[in-house]
Amino acid sequence: MSLSSARQRRATAASPPTDDGYSKEAKDRRRRPSGEEEEEGIRWFLPFLALGLLRHMSASSNLIHDCDEVFNYWEPLHFLLYRSGFQTWEYSSNFALRSYLYLFIHALVAGPASMIFGEHKVRVFYSVRIFLGLISTITETVLVVALSRKYGKRLACYVLAMLCLTSGCFFASTSFLPSSFSMYAVTLSSALFLLENYAAAVSVAAAGVILGWPFSILVFLPITVLSVIADYYCYGKWTASVFNLLKYNVFGGGESHLYGTEGPSFYFKNGFNNFNFAFILALLFLGFVPFARKKYVPDLLIVVSPVYIWLAFMSLQAHKEERFLYPIYPLICVAAAAVIDTFPDFFHDKYSSEQSIFEKIAKGLRPLILGFILCASHSRTFSMLNGYGAPIQIYQHLEHHEDTGPGSVLCVGSEWHRYPSSFFIPSYISEVWWIDDGFRGLLPFPFNETLGGTTAAPSYFNDKNKASDEQYLKDIGACSLLVELDLRRPYPSRGSDLSTWETLAALPFLDRELSPALYRSFFIPHRWQQNNVFGLYKLLRRLPTDQA
Repeated sequence: MSLSSARQRRATAASPPTDDGYSKEAKDRRRRPSGEEEEEGIRWFLPFLALGLLRHMSASSNLIHDCDEVFNYWEPLHFLLYRSGFQTWEYSSNFALRSYLYLFIHALVAGPASMIFGEHKVRVFYSVRIFLGLISTITETVLVVALSRKYGKRLACYVLAMLCLTSGCFFASTSFLPSSFSMYAVTLSSALFLLENYAAAVSVAAAGVILGWPFSILVFLPITVLSVIADYYCYGKWTASVFNLLKYNVFGGGESHLYGTEGPSFYFKNGFNNFNFAFILALLFLGFVPFARKKYVPDLLIVVSPVYIWLAFMSLQAHKEERFLYPIYPLICVAAAAVIDTFPDFFHDKYSSEQSIFEKIAKGLRPLILGFILCASHSRTFSMLNGYGAPIQIYQHLEHHEDTGPGSVLCVGSEWHRYPSSFFIPSYISEVWWIDDGFRGLLPFPFNETLGGTTAAPSYFNDKNKASDEQYLKDIGACSLLVELDLRRPYPSRGSDLSTWETLAALPFLDRELSPALYRSFFIPHRWQQNNVFGLYKLLRRLPTDQA
Protein backbone atom coordinates (compact mmCIF):
# COMPACT_ATOMS: atom_id res chain seq x y z
CA MET A 1 0.00 0.00 0.00
CA SER A 2 1.43 3.41 -0.94
CA LEU A 3 1.92 6.13 1.68
CA SER A 4 -0.37 8.58 -0.17
CA SER A 5 -3.14 5.97 -0.32
CA ALA A 6 -2.92 5.31 3.43
CA ARG A 7 -3.05 9.03 4.22
CA GLN A 8 -6.08 9.42 1.99
CA ARG A 9 -7.94 6.63 3.85
CA ARG A 10 -7.07 8.07 7.27
CA ALA A 11 -8.31 11.50 6.17
CA THR A 12 -11.54 10.00 4.91
CA ALA A 13 -12.10 8.09 8.15
CA ALA A 14 -11.42 11.17 10.28
CA SER A 15 -13.67 13.54 8.32
CA PRO A 16 -17.16 14.11 9.76
CA PRO A 17 -20.14 12.64 7.93
CA THR A 18 -21.79 14.95 5.45
CA ASP A 19 -25.07 16.57 6.48
CA ASP A 20 -27.40 16.33 3.54
CA GLY A 21 -30.24 17.96 5.48
CA TYR A 22 -32.33 14.79 5.61
CA SER A 23 -30.78 13.01 8.59
CA LYS A 24 -32.74 12.75 11.86
CA GLU A 25 -30.23 15.05 13.57
CA ALA A 26 -30.67 17.70 10.87
CA LYS A 27 -34.45 17.52 11.13
CA ASP A 28 -34.25 17.84 14.92
CA ARG A 29 -32.06 20.94 14.54
CA ARG A 30 -34.53 22.51 12.14
CA ARG A 31 -37.49 21.85 14.44
CA ARG A 32 -35.66 23.26 17.47
CA PRO A 33 -36.31 26.98 18.06
CA SER A 34 -33.37 29.25 17.29
CA GLY A 35 -31.03 29.91 20.19
CA GLU A 36 -31.78 26.58 21.87
CA GLU A 37 -29.56 24.26 19.84
CA GLU A 38 -27.41 23.27 22.77
CA GLU A 39 -30.03 23.58 25.52
CA GLU A 40 -30.90 20.39 27.32
CA GLY A 41 -34.50 19.63 28.18
CA ILE A 42 -35.96 19.56 31.67
CA ARG A 43 -34.97 16.45 33.57
CA TRP A 44 -37.54 14.15 35.12
CA PHE A 45 -37.01 15.00 38.79
CA LEU A 46 -38.24 18.62 38.86
CA PRO A 47 -41.65 18.13 37.19
CA PHE A 48 -42.22 14.86 39.04
CA LEU A 49 -41.51 16.53 42.39
CA ALA A 50 -43.60 19.63 41.68
CA LEU A 51 -46.56 17.72 40.26
CA GLY A 52 -46.30 15.05 42.96
CA LEU A 53 -46.57 17.63 45.75
CA LEU A 54 -49.55 19.36 44.13
CA ARG A 55 -51.33 16.09 43.35
CA HIS A 56 -50.84 14.96 46.93
CA MET A 57 -52.41 18.22 48.05
CA SER A 58 -55.29 17.58 45.66
CA ALA A 59 -55.76 14.02 46.93
CA SER A 60 -55.95 15.19 50.54
CA SER A 61 -58.09 18.32 50.07
CA ASN A 62 -60.10 17.90 46.85
CA LEU A 63 -63.85 18.23 46.92
CA ILE A 64 -66.29 15.77 45.40
CA HIS A 65 -67.63 17.94 42.59
CA ASP A 66 -70.28 15.63 41.21
CA CYS A 67 -72.62 13.16 42.88
CA ASP A 68 -72.00 10.81 39.94
CA GLU A 69 -68.49 10.33 41.26
CA VAL A 70 -69.94 9.05 44.54
CA PHE A 71 -72.89 6.97 43.41
CA ASN A 72 -71.47 5.55 40.18
CA TYR A 73 -67.90 4.86 41.33
CA TRP A 74 -67.16 5.22 45.05
CA GLU A 75 -70.32 3.40 46.14
CA PRO A 76 -69.99 0.37 43.80
CA LEU A 77 -66.33 0.14 44.79
CA HIS A 78 -67.37 0.19 48.46
CA PHE A 79 -69.81 -2.62 47.73
CA LEU A 80 -67.12 -4.73 46.07
CA LEU A 81 -64.93 -4.29 49.14
CA TYR A 82 -67.42 -4.35 52.03
CA ARG A 83 -70.66 -5.74 50.50
CA SER A 84 -72.57 -2.54 51.33
CA GLY A 85 -73.16 0.68 49.45
CA PHE A 86 -75.61 2.49 47.23
CA GLN A 87 -76.60 1.36 43.74
CA THR A 88 -77.90 3.58 40.93
CA TRP A 89 -80.25 2.51 38.16
CA GLU A 90 -77.28 2.56 35.76
CA TYR A 91 -75.83 -0.45 37.63
CA SER A 92 -79.06 -2.40 37.45
CA SER A 93 -78.53 -5.41 35.20
CA ASN A 94 -81.61 -4.27 33.26
CA PHE A 95 -79.64 -1.26 31.98
CA ALA A 96 -75.94 -2.05 32.66
CA LEU A 97 -74.61 1.35 31.61
CA ARG A 98 -71.46 1.19 33.75
CA SER A 99 -68.53 -1.15 33.37
CA TYR A 100 -67.13 -2.92 36.42
CA LEU A 101 -63.74 -3.19 34.73
CA TYR A 102 -63.00 0.43 35.62
CA LEU A 103 -63.80 -0.38 39.27
CA PHE A 104 -61.68 -3.53 39.25
CA ILE A 105 -58.65 -1.48 38.21
CA HIS A 106 -59.04 0.71 41.29
CA ALA A 107 -59.84 -2.29 43.46
CA LEU A 108 -56.24 -3.39 42.87
CA VAL A 109 -55.30 -0.52 45.19
CA ALA A 110 -58.42 -0.31 47.33
CA GLY A 111 -58.45 -4.08 48.11
CA PRO A 112 -55.01 -4.26 49.75
CA ALA A 113 -55.65 -0.88 51.42
CA SER A 114 -58.86 -2.22 52.98
CA MET A 115 -56.95 -5.16 54.43
CA ILE A 116 -54.20 -2.90 55.78
CA PHE A 117 -56.46 -0.25 57.33
CA GLY A 118 -59.32 -2.51 58.44
CA GLU A 119 -62.29 -0.48 59.66
CA HIS A 120 -60.59 2.83 58.88
CA LYS A 121 -62.38 3.13 55.56
CA VAL A 122 -61.59 6.82 55.16
CA ARG A 123 -57.94 5.85 54.74
CA VAL A 124 -58.91 3.50 51.92
CA PHE A 125 -60.72 6.40 50.25
CA TYR A 126 -57.62 8.57 50.38
CA SER A 127 -55.37 5.70 49.29
CA VAL A 128 -57.32 5.48 46.04
CA ARG A 129 -57.07 9.23 45.62
CA ILE A 130 -53.31 9.14 46.11
CA PHE A 131 -53.14 6.40 43.48
CA LEU A 132 -55.04 8.64 41.07
CA GLY A 133 -52.72 11.52 41.90
CA LEU A 134 -49.71 9.31 41.17
CA ILE A 135 -51.04 8.35 37.74
CA SER A 136 -51.69 12.02 37.00
CA THR A 137 -48.17 12.94 38.16
CA ILE A 138 -46.52 10.33 35.94
CA THR A 139 -48.45 11.15 32.77
CA GLU A 140 -48.04 14.90 33.18
CA THR A 141 -44.34 14.55 33.94
CA VAL A 142 -43.85 12.68 30.67
CA LEU A 143 -45.73 15.46 28.86
CA VAL A 144 -43.56 18.21 30.37
CA VAL A 145 -40.34 16.35 29.55
CA ALA A 146 -41.54 15.70 25.99
CA LEU A 147 -42.35 19.38 25.50
CA SER A 148 -38.97 20.45 26.85
CA ARG A 149 -37.11 18.11 24.51
CA LYS A 150 -39.02 19.27 21.46
CA TYR A 151 -39.67 22.94 22.14
CA GLY A 152 -37.32 23.99 24.92
CA LYS A 153 -37.44 24.69 28.63
CA ARG A 154 -39.50 27.85 28.56
CA LEU A 155 -42.63 26.34 27.03
CA ALA A 156 -42.27 23.25 29.24
CA CYS A 157 -41.97 25.38 32.39
CA TYR A 158 -45.06 27.38 31.44
CA VAL A 159 -47.03 24.17 30.97
CA LEU A 160 -45.67 22.72 34.22
CA ALA A 161 -46.79 25.81 36.15
CA MET A 162 -50.29 25.62 34.69
CA LEU A 163 -50.62 21.89 35.30
CA CYS A 164 -49.65 22.47 38.93
CA LEU A 165 -51.77 25.49 39.76
CA THR A 166 -54.78 25.84 37.45
CA SER A 167 -57.99 24.96 39.25
CA GLY A 168 -59.22 22.61 36.55
CA CYS A 169 -56.15 20.37 36.66
CA PHE A 170 -55.98 20.51 40.46
CA PHE A 171 -59.54 19.23 40.84
CA ALA A 172 -59.71 16.81 37.89
CA SER A 173 -56.41 15.08 38.65
CA THR A 174 -57.70 13.12 41.67
CA SER A 175 -61.38 12.73 40.81
CA PHE A 176 -62.54 9.11 40.67
CA LEU A 177 -64.16 9.42 37.25
CA PRO A 178 -63.63 7.81 33.82
CA SER A 179 -63.23 11.30 32.38
CA SER A 180 -60.21 11.81 34.66
CA PHE A 181 -58.82 8.48 33.58
CA SER A 182 -59.32 9.55 29.96
CA MET A 183 -57.43 12.72 30.81
CA TYR A 184 -54.44 10.63 31.94
CA ALA A 185 -54.59 8.66 28.68
CA VAL A 186 -54.81 11.76 26.47
CA THR A 187 -51.92 13.36 28.38
CA LEU A 188 -49.68 10.34 28.02
CA SER A 189 -50.67 9.81 24.39
CA SER A 190 -49.82 13.43 23.55
CA ALA A 191 -46.45 13.08 25.28
CA LEU A 192 -45.61 9.89 23.41
CA PHE A 193 -46.60 11.53 20.15
CA LEU A 194 -44.19 14.40 20.81
CA LEU A 195 -41.50 11.85 21.68
CA GLU A 196 -42.20 10.28 18.26
CA ASN A 197 -43.33 7.00 19.79
CA TYR A 198 -46.37 6.93 17.57
CA ALA A 199 -47.37 3.30 18.04
CA ALA A 200 -47.50 3.70 21.82
CA ALA A 201 -49.38 7.00 21.47
CA VAL A 202 -52.13 5.33 19.44
CA SER A 203 -52.30 2.44 21.88
CA VAL A 204 -52.72 4.69 24.90
CA ALA A 205 -55.50 7.04 23.81
CA ALA A 206 -58.76 6.49 22.01
CA ALA A 207 -58.19 9.92 20.50
CA GLY A 208 -55.90 8.18 18.04
CA VAL A 209 -58.97 6.49 16.55
CA ILE A 210 -60.55 9.86 15.72
CA LEU A 211 -57.51 11.93 14.81
CA GLY A 212 -55.17 9.34 13.34
CA TRP A 213 -55.40 5.76 12.08
CA PRO A 214 -59.00 4.50 12.20
CA PHE A 215 -57.91 0.86 12.27
CA SER A 216 -56.27 1.48 15.64
CA ILE A 217 -59.66 0.56 17.09
CA LEU A 218 -58.28 -2.98 16.92
CA VAL A 219 -55.79 -2.01 19.61
CA PHE A 220 -58.67 -1.42 22.00
CA LEU A 221 -60.48 -4.65 21.15
CA PRO A 222 -58.77 -6.66 23.93
CA ILE A 223 -59.78 -3.99 26.48
CA THR A 224 -63.37 -4.10 25.21
CA VAL A 225 -63.37 -7.89 25.59
CA LEU A 226 -62.09 -7.57 29.16
CA SER A 227 -64.87 -5.08 29.91
CA VAL A 228 -67.49 -7.51 28.59
CA ILE A 229 -66.05 -10.33 30.72
CA ALA A 230 -66.01 -8.16 33.84
CA ASP A 231 -69.60 -7.07 33.21
CA TYR A 232 -70.71 -10.67 32.70
CA TYR A 233 -69.17 -11.59 36.06
CA CYS A 234 -70.97 -8.76 37.90
CA TYR A 235 -74.22 -8.36 35.95
CA GLY A 236 -74.72 -12.09 35.51
CA LYS A 237 -75.42 -11.82 31.78
CA TRP A 238 -73.61 -10.97 28.56
CA THR A 239 -73.75 -7.22 28.01
CA ALA A 240 -71.49 -4.45 26.71
CA SER A 241 -71.71 -1.50 29.08
CA VAL A 242 -69.53 0.63 26.80
CA PHE A 243 -72.04 0.26 23.96
CA ASN A 244 -75.00 0.69 26.33
CA LEU A 245 -73.59 3.99 27.59
CA LEU A 246 -72.87 5.30 24.09
CA LYS A 247 -76.34 4.28 22.96
CA TYR A 248 -77.97 6.04 25.91
CA ASN A 249 -75.98 9.30 25.75
CA VAL A 250 -75.00 9.75 22.11
CA PHE A 251 -76.98 7.58 19.71
CA GLY A 252 -80.42 8.60 20.92
CA GLY A 253 -81.23 5.42 22.80
CA GLY A 254 -81.80 7.16 26.12
CA GLU A 255 -83.02 10.33 27.74
CA SER A 256 -79.97 11.91 29.37
CA HIS A 257 -81.68 15.31 29.07
CA LEU A 258 -83.82 14.28 32.04
CA TYR A 259 -80.81 15.01 34.23
CA GLY A 260 -80.49 18.61 33.09
CA THR A 261 -79.71 20.53 29.91
CA GLU A 262 -77.46 23.52 29.35
CA GLY A 263 -76.98 26.03 26.55
CA PRO A 264 -74.05 26.19 24.09
CA SER A 265 -72.12 28.63 26.31
CA PHE A 266 -71.98 26.22 29.29
CA TYR A 267 -68.53 24.80 28.58
CA PHE A 268 -67.07 28.21 27.76
CA LYS A 269 -68.22 29.61 31.10
CA ASN A 270 -66.99 26.50 32.83
CA GLY A 271 -63.64 26.66 31.05
CA PHE A 272 -63.14 30.24 32.17
CA ASN A 273 -64.01 29.34 35.78
CA ASN A 274 -61.41 26.58 35.83
CA PHE A 275 -58.64 28.21 33.77
CA ASN A 276 -59.59 31.94 33.69
CA PHE A 277 -57.65 33.72 30.94
CA ALA A 278 -55.64 30.61 30.08
CA PHE A 279 -58.83 29.19 28.55
CA ILE A 280 -59.23 32.24 26.33
CA LEU A 281 -55.59 32.01 25.25
CA ALA A 282 -56.04 28.32 24.46
CA LEU A 283 -58.94 29.14 22.16
CA LEU A 284 -56.73 31.73 20.42
CA PHE A 285 -54.02 29.16 19.67
CA LEU A 286 -55.11 28.72 16.06
CA GLY A 287 -54.81 32.45 15.51
CA PHE A 288 -51.18 32.43 16.65
CA VAL A 289 -50.16 29.42 14.57
CA PRO A 290 -49.28 31.51 11.48
CA PHE A 291 -46.71 33.42 13.54
CA ALA A 292 -45.05 30.24 14.82
CA ARG A 293 -45.66 27.86 11.93
CA LYS A 294 -42.09 26.57 11.84
CA LYS A 295 -42.11 25.93 15.55
CA TYR A 296 -45.53 24.38 16.23
CA VAL A 297 -46.76 22.93 12.92
CA PRO A 298 -47.64 20.16 12.53
CA ASP A 299 -46.83 18.34 15.80
CA LEU A 300 -48.12 20.73 18.46
CA LEU A 301 -51.10 21.63 16.31
CA ILE A 302 -52.04 17.95 16.20
CA VAL A 303 -51.64 17.66 19.97
CA VAL A 304 -53.80 20.71 20.70
CA SER A 305 -56.50 20.07 18.07
CA PRO A 306 -58.61 17.82 20.38
CA VAL A 307 -59.44 20.95 22.40
CA TYR A 308 -61.51 22.29 19.49
CA ILE A 309 -62.88 18.91 18.41
CA TRP A 310 -63.97 17.95 21.93
CA LEU A 311 -65.49 21.36 22.70
CA ALA A 312 -67.49 21.32 19.48
CA PHE A 313 -68.74 17.76 19.97
CA MET A 314 -69.65 18.11 23.65
CA SER A 315 -71.35 21.47 23.10
CA LEU A 316 -73.75 19.78 20.68
CA GLN A 317 -74.96 17.42 23.43
CA ALA A 318 -78.00 18.66 25.36
CA HIS A 319 -76.87 17.16 28.68
CA LYS A 320 -73.66 18.82 29.82
CA GLU A 321 -71.47 18.24 32.86
CA GLU A 322 -68.28 19.92 33.99
CA ARG A 323 -66.45 16.60 34.13
CA PHE A 324 -67.06 15.96 30.44
CA LEU A 325 -64.24 18.40 29.62
CA TYR A 326 -61.66 16.72 31.87
CA PRO A 327 -59.95 14.81 29.02
CA ILE A 328 -58.72 18.03 27.39
CA TYR A 329 -57.68 19.93 30.55
CA PRO A 330 -53.90 19.36 30.13
CA LEU A 331 -54.15 20.27 26.44
CA ILE A 332 -55.74 23.60 27.41
CA CYS A 333 -52.59 24.27 29.45
CA VAL A 334 -50.36 23.36 26.49
CA ALA A 335 -52.29 25.59 24.08
CA ALA A 336 -52.33 28.56 26.47
CA ALA A 337 -48.63 28.20 27.26
CA ALA A 338 -47.79 28.06 23.55
CA VAL A 339 -49.71 31.29 22.93
CA ILE A 340 -47.87 33.05 25.77
CA ASP A 341 -44.56 31.74 24.43
CA THR A 342 -45.45 33.05 20.96
CA PHE A 343 -46.32 36.62 22.02
CA PRO A 344 -42.99 38.11 20.84
CA ASP A 345 -43.27 36.35 17.47
CA PHE A 346 -46.43 38.37 16.85
CA PHE A 347 -44.31 41.55 16.74
CA HIS A 348 -41.20 40.06 15.14
CA ASP A 349 -39.99 41.62 11.90
CA LYS A 350 -38.47 38.79 9.88
CA TYR A 351 -36.69 41.32 7.65
CA SER A 352 -34.84 42.96 10.56
CA SER A 353 -32.04 41.47 12.63
CA GLU A 354 -32.88 43.69 15.61
CA GLN A 355 -35.78 43.28 18.05
CA SER A 356 -38.43 45.98 17.97
CA ILE A 357 -39.55 47.73 21.14
CA PHE A 358 -42.88 45.89 20.96
CA GLU A 359 -41.14 42.54 20.74
CA LYS A 360 -39.09 43.37 23.84
CA ILE A 361 -42.23 44.45 25.70
CA ALA A 362 -44.00 41.22 24.67
CA LYS A 363 -41.11 39.18 26.06
CA GLY A 364 -41.37 41.06 29.35
CA LEU A 365 -45.12 40.52 29.49
CA ARG A 366 -44.87 36.73 29.24
CA PRO A 367 -44.04 36.05 32.91
CA LEU A 368 -46.51 38.71 34.04
CA ILE A 369 -49.37 37.15 32.10
CA LEU A 370 -48.47 33.69 33.35
CA GLY A 371 -48.22 34.98 36.92
CA PHE A 372 -51.64 36.62 36.70
CA ILE A 373 -53.21 33.39 35.41
CA LEU A 374 -51.62 31.36 38.20
CA CYS A 375 -52.66 33.84 40.91
CA ALA A 376 -56.25 33.89 39.64
CA SER A 377 -56.25 30.08 39.51
CA HIS A 378 -54.96 29.78 43.06
CA SER A 379 -57.62 32.26 44.14
CA ARG A 380 -60.32 30.11 42.51
CA THR A 381 -59.00 26.91 44.08
CA PHE A 382 -58.78 28.49 47.54
CA SER A 383 -62.34 29.82 47.26
CA MET A 384 -63.71 26.42 46.24
CA LEU A 385 -61.91 24.47 48.96
CA ASN A 386 -62.86 26.86 51.73
CA GLY A 387 -66.35 27.64 50.51
CA TYR A 388 -67.56 24.11 49.76
CA GLY A 389 -65.29 21.82 51.80
CA ALA A 390 -67.69 21.39 54.73
CA PRO A 391 -69.53 18.18 53.65
CA ILE A 392 -66.48 15.90 53.69
CA GLN A 393 -65.28 17.44 56.95
CA ILE A 394 -68.68 17.03 58.60
CA TYR A 395 -68.88 13.33 57.66
CA GLN A 396 -65.41 12.81 59.08
CA HIS A 397 -66.80 13.97 62.45
CA LEU A 398 -68.94 10.82 62.57
CA GLU A 399 -66.04 8.67 63.70
CA HIS A 400 -65.79 10.75 66.89
CA HIS A 401 -69.36 10.02 68.03
CA GLU A 402 -69.49 6.28 68.56
CA ASP A 403 -71.30 6.99 71.83
CA THR A 404 -74.42 7.40 69.68
CA GLY A 405 -74.51 3.63 69.89
CA PRO A 406 -74.44 0.62 67.54
CA GLY A 407 -77.30 0.26 65.10
CA SER A 408 -77.61 4.03 64.62
CA VAL A 409 -79.42 5.36 61.56
CA LEU A 410 -78.02 8.33 59.62
CA CYS A 411 -80.53 10.39 57.68
CA VAL A 412 -79.85 12.84 54.85
CA GLY A 413 -82.43 15.10 53.23
CA SER A 414 -81.86 17.60 50.46
CA GLU A 415 -78.09 17.20 50.86
CA TRP A 416 -78.10 13.67 49.42
CA HIS A 417 -76.15 14.92 46.38
CA ARG A 418 -73.21 15.94 48.63
CA TYR A 419 -73.03 12.58 50.38
CA PRO A 420 -69.27 11.79 50.18
CA SER A 421 -69.70 7.98 50.05
CA SER A 422 -70.01 5.09 52.48
CA PHE A 423 -66.25 5.19 53.06
CA PHE A 424 -67.03 7.94 55.58
CA ILE A 425 -69.67 5.93 57.45
CA PRO A 426 -68.33 4.23 60.65
CA SER A 427 -69.36 0.71 61.60
CA TYR A 428 -71.66 1.81 64.44
CA ILE A 429 -74.04 3.27 61.83
CA SER A 430 -76.10 0.40 60.46
CA GLU A 431 -78.10 2.27 57.82
CA VAL A 432 -78.11 5.46 55.78
CA TRP A 433 -81.53 6.67 54.67
CA TRP A 434 -82.82 9.53 52.52
CA ILE A 435 -85.66 11.63 53.91
CA ASP A 436 -88.16 13.50 51.75
CA ASP A 437 -87.26 17.16 51.29
CA GLY A 438 -89.15 17.63 48.05
CA PHE A 439 -86.84 15.98 45.48
CA ARG A 440 -88.90 14.07 42.89
CA GLY A 441 -86.16 12.35 40.92
CA LEU A 442 -84.94 8.77 41.37
CA LEU A 443 -82.42 8.32 44.19
CA PRO A 444 -79.89 5.50 44.69
CA PHE A 445 -80.88 2.45 46.73
CA PRO A 446 -78.60 0.17 48.76
CA PHE A 447 -77.28 -2.80 46.81
CA ASN A 448 -79.67 -5.67 47.51
CA GLU A 449 -77.81 -8.91 48.26
CA THR A 450 -81.11 -10.79 48.50
CA LEU A 451 -81.90 -9.95 44.88
CA GLY A 452 -78.41 -10.83 43.71
CA GLY A 453 -76.19 -7.83 44.50
CA THR A 454 -74.52 -6.67 41.30
CA THR A 455 -76.63 -9.04 39.19
CA ALA A 456 -79.91 -7.69 40.56
CA ALA A 457 -82.52 -5.89 38.46
CA PRO A 458 -84.71 -4.28 41.17
CA SER A 459 -88.19 -3.20 40.14
CA TYR A 460 -87.83 0.19 41.85
CA PHE A 461 -85.24 1.34 39.25
CA ASN A 462 -86.19 3.09 36.02
CA ASP A 463 -84.43 5.13 33.33
CA LYS A 464 -86.98 7.96 33.40
CA ASN A 465 -85.66 9.66 36.56
CA LYS A 466 -88.99 9.05 38.28
CA ALA A 467 -88.95 8.82 42.05
CA SER A 468 -89.73 5.48 43.66
CA ASP A 469 -92.20 5.22 46.53
CA GLU A 470 -89.59 3.21 48.43
CA GLN A 471 -86.66 5.62 48.29
CA TYR A 472 -87.52 7.67 51.38
CA LEU A 473 -87.63 6.73 55.05
CA LYS A 474 -91.24 7.02 56.18
CA ASP A 475 -90.60 7.35 59.91
CA ILE A 476 -88.19 10.22 60.53
CA GLY A 477 -88.35 9.36 64.20
CA ALA A 478 -86.06 6.41 63.41
CA CYS A 479 -83.19 8.80 62.55
CA SER A 480 -80.41 8.83 65.16
CA LEU A 481 -78.24 11.29 63.24
CA LEU A 482 -79.05 13.91 60.66
CA VAL A 483 -76.94 15.85 58.16
CA GLU A 484 -78.41 19.07 56.81
CA LEU A 485 -77.49 22.43 55.35
CA ASP A 486 -78.96 25.42 57.14
CA LEU A 487 -78.90 28.39 54.75
CA ARG A 488 -80.89 30.50 57.20
CA ARG A 489 -83.87 30.98 54.93
CA PRO A 490 -87.25 32.14 56.24
CA TYR A 491 -88.50 28.56 56.50
CA PRO A 492 -87.10 26.64 59.51
CA SER A 493 -84.64 23.77 59.20
CA ARG A 494 -85.08 20.52 61.10
CA GLY A 495 -82.03 21.28 63.21
CA SER A 496 -83.63 24.47 64.48
CA ASP A 497 -85.84 22.30 66.70
CA LEU A 498 -83.55 22.34 69.74
CA SER A 499 -85.96 20.19 71.70
CA THR A 500 -85.30 17.28 69.31
CA TRP A 501 -81.77 17.74 67.97
CA GLU A 502 -78.39 18.68 69.35
CA THR A 503 -75.61 19.99 67.11
CA LEU A 504 -72.50 17.82 67.11
CA ALA A 505 -70.61 19.81 64.48
CA ALA A 506 -71.30 22.82 62.27
CA LEU A 507 -69.09 24.35 59.58
CA PRO A 508 -69.59 27.37 57.30
CA PHE A 509 -70.79 26.64 53.77
CA LEU A 510 -70.85 29.25 51.01
CA ASP A 511 -74.36 30.35 50.05
CA ARG A 512 -74.10 30.48 46.26
CA GLU A 513 -77.45 32.18 45.70
CA LEU A 514 -76.84 35.15 47.98
CA SER A 515 -73.09 35.65 47.38
CA PRO A 516 -71.82 37.94 44.59
CA ALA A 517 -70.43 36.01 41.61
CA LEU A 518 -67.01 37.68 41.73
CA TYR A 519 -66.39 37.06 45.42
CA ARG A 520 -67.73 33.52 45.52
CA SER A 521 -65.71 32.51 42.42
CA PHE A 522 -62.34 33.96 43.45
CA PHE A 523 -60.77 34.46 46.84
CA ILE A 524 -59.94 38.13 47.31
CA PRO A 525 -58.14 38.83 50.61
CA HIS A 526 -60.21 40.76 53.17
CA ARG A 527 -63.18 40.72 50.80
CA TRP A 528 -64.03 37.05 50.41
CA GLN A 529 -65.39 36.54 53.93
CA GLN A 530 -66.90 40.01 54.24
CA ASN A 531 -68.86 40.02 50.98
CA ASN A 532 -69.99 36.40 50.81
CA VAL A 533 -72.92 34.88 52.68
CA PHE A 534 -72.50 31.58 54.53
CA GLY A 535 -74.85 28.95 55.85
CA LEU A 536 -74.01 26.16 58.28
CA TYR A 537 -73.41 22.53 57.32
CA LYS A 538 -74.52 20.54 60.38
CA LEU A 539 -74.24 17.12 61.93
CA LEU A 540 -77.14 16.68 64.35
CA ARG A 541 -78.00 13.98 66.86
CA ARG A 542 -81.43 13.17 68.22
CA LEU A 543 -81.75 13.92 71.90
CA PRO A 544 -82.77 11.07 74.20
CA THR A 545 -86.51 11.01 74.83
CA ASP A 546 -86.04 11.94 78.49
CA GLN A 547 -84.33 15.20 77.37
CA ALA A 548 -86.61 15.99 74.41
